[in-house]
Amino acid sequence: MDNKRKLKLAGIGVLALLIVIVLAQNTGQITIRFLFWHIDISQVLFIPLLLVIGFLLGYVTATWRKARYV
Repeated sequence: MDNKRKLKLAGIGVLALLIVIVLAQNTGQITIRFLFWHIDISQVLFIPLLLVIGFLLGYVTATWRKARYV
């Protein structure tokens, strides 16, 4: 393996470790209130759910803007 690939792999490992630490420290329950809904969910599930939703919104927006200006 070359140095660039090793550095990239190390960066991914550090990022994964940080994600695990954040999730391990946020194991409590939260209540989400929206209009007349009340949902109890664990923060361990809620944080990755928000990350996935944010990633998808960013991807769709970028794809839409790219297609619009082509």
